[in-house]
Amino acid sequence: MDVGQIAGLIAAIAFAILAGFLIYPLIRLGKLFDQLAQTIKQAGDHVVPTLDESTSTVTQLNQTLTDVNRISAAASTTAGNLGALTDLYGSMLGKPVIKAAAFLYALRKTISSFLSGGRDSAESKPSTAKKANDGQGNEGSTR
Repeated sequence: MDVGQIAGLIAAIAFAILAGFLIYPLIRLGKLFDQLAQTIKQAGDHVVPTLDESTSTVTQLNQTLTDVNRISAAASTTAGNLGALTDLYGSMLGKPVIKAAAFLYALRKTISSFLSGGRDSAESKPSTAKKANDGQGNEGSTR
């Protein structure tokens, strides 16, 4: 064997040793890819039912929101109708009741004035005049 053949033999042995060291990491890498493929398959199997459930949940939520919108629209309409009804009762009953109360008050004051001989109205005016004259009835003054 000459030097070239010995060098070729050493290179072949070194390559075989290097290939032997590289086989173990390559086998581990292959197992890793197999586990990764299995995990992706399992995730895909679980994703499809989850998407179906989320679709049905969103559909139910939309139906619920539609019902809530109907209820709130009905409540708004009811509140508007109640306001209009209150205004109607106020205009139809409120004004006549106020007028009747004012009439009864005036009638009572007139009758009491008539029965007391006009003293109620005569006594009430000097008392307000007295307040204005004693200096405490001035509304612009502050102490």
